[in-house]
Amino acid sequence: MAAEKRRSKHETEKQRWDRNFADLLQELRVAQTGVQILFAFLLTLPFSNGFPKTTDFQKDTYIVALLAAAAATAMIISPVAFHRALFRQGRKPELVRYAHKMATGGLAFMLISMVSSVLLITDYLTNIWVALILTGIAALFFLTFWAAVPWTRRNWVDDDDEEDDEEFAEDAAEPSEASRA
Repeated sequence: MAAEKRRSKHETEKQRWDRNFADLLQELRVAQTGVQILFAFLLTLPFSNGFPKTTDFQKDTYIVALLAAAAATAMIISPVAFHRALFRQGRKPELVRYAHKMATGGLAFMLISMVSSVLLITDYLTNIWVALILTGIAALFFLTFWAAVPWTRRNWVDDDDEEDDEEFAEDAAEPSEASRA
């Protein structure tokens, strides 16, 4: 929040929305690649030799993982379609807000798909109790780094980081010796 306010001193509202959109696109590129690989893996899984040996529970878990991956893929890619529909209409704030909601929802479905995939594979390879424990650990790991850490750091500002940010902003605002020559 403080970093956002510091940046806003040196940028217009349009520049802020453009920056937010560019940041969001970079994040979506990473998530999109991951969810597409997972979705592709899940789409091919029923055609593998071992799939007929799965239990009903494993098949149900597979369906949850597959549908969650499909939902994640749809939500994470949807800002592209929305951007195409709004292209050159001057509605970037609306696009950024929509893309943020879709990215958040897509990450939630991606979490469900990944945890379900871990459960499916660990249950196939071990007994159900070991699979549940390993899946619980994986779920806690994801929730820690995708939800708990970002949530707790939302309003946390390190004094050292703040000073570094201010120095960077000052250096960026002043032309360098080389550019003056």
